[in-house]
Amino acid sequence: MFNLPALLRSVQERVKPPVLVLLGSPNQAATLCAALGDIETVCYQVDLHQAGKLRRLLEEHASPTTDEPPPETEDLSEADETEPEKPDVWVAPKELTSKVVVEVKPDVWDLPPRFNTVIFPVSAHGEREFKLDLLEQAYHVLAPKGVFISLSEYQKDQLLPKAHKKLFGKCSELPASKLGSVFWSVQDGDKPRRRHQLTYNAKIAEGPSHTFISRPGVFGYGELDKGARALLEAAEIKPGDRVLDLGCGVGSVGVLAMDRAGAEGHVTFVDSNIRALAVSAENATANGVKDFTCHASVSIDGLSPASFDVVLANPPYYANSWIAQMFIEKARELLKPGGRLFLVTKMVNHVAPVMAEIFPDSTWEERRGYYVMRGDAT
Repeated sequence: MFNLPALLRSVQERVKPPVLVLLGSPNQAATLCAALGDIETVCYQVDLHQAGKLRRLLEEHASPTTDEPPPETEDLSEADETEPEKPDVWVAPKELTSKVVVEVKPDVWDLPPRFNTVIFPVSAHGEREFKLDLLEQAYHVLAPKGVFISLSEYQKDQLLPKAHKKLFGKCSELPASKLGSVFWSVQDGDKPRRRHQLTYNAKIAEGPSHTFISRPGVFGYGELDKGARALLEAAEIKPGDRVLDLGCGVGSVGVLAMDRAGAEGHVTFVDSNIRALAVSAENATANGVKDFTCHASVSIDGLSPASFDVVLANPPYYANSWIAQMFIEKARELLKPGGRLFLVTKMVNHVAPVMAEIFPDSTWEERRGYYVMRGDAT
């Protein structure tokens, strides 16, 4: 059981404000803020949706799981396996979260190097390269002699101690327990920044090849996925079209679409992930796209109705289709008469009824193991 308050209490004496809580889920970050108490804390997030959920948790302070804070000390090395597990969430009253600020930035090192403590809650799941990227970037926001603390869900984490030692030179740790693992290191001097990114080339049919950079934590890391390729192969894009790339990730779909839209065309990249938009802007510029904009939004608000000829959408498949439904509904609002939505999915049974409701004459075709759905605005 990932008991963040208990893990944090085991190294509480090493925590000095200001504190940076490095990503984590909204619930994890809010739990850590509550356990930290009334000290200056910044929570770093990369996605507007997650940041919004975190802000709501902090503002509403949820329902406490217990009337009193957990005890101040606990010996993790002697945890009794038969002892009933304690709740892993305790949310503080409002006065204990009054000094918490949520910051959304493309990169951790966009924050100032002023933090005496960085706390990194690391779940067992998650992208390995993203974890390493966050750790290495956070080194550069620590104040001199600042402490970086990793709280891992793994009882015996194989990644973090090696990463700590490689970056900081030393890694201290507590004995592993059923509650997880705790590691910490001290910042000791400047280091050159190292960017985690992969570069790949992609083209569609006989079109020109483009080079894309991709970064951890952004959809499209390391390759143009088969769903995006199927989407672009099926999409009808005409010279001069205004294209909307919904959930743009690294921006490869929008950039490749501009090969057909041409010099008179336009593409707008939309994502709730701020890092995704930063990467999309870099890729568009590097690949010669002259007319583009980047729009950060959770609910695709702030765009002019009936202003796009084509909407391209590759929604995630794990969100119970609600994101796909939002993409379809918003696409209908944003398409000009005669405009076209192309959406790729593997969940055709979930998505097709929504398409049929919003676009009554919608069709679909199977490509590369995916379904590309088309809806025409009347």
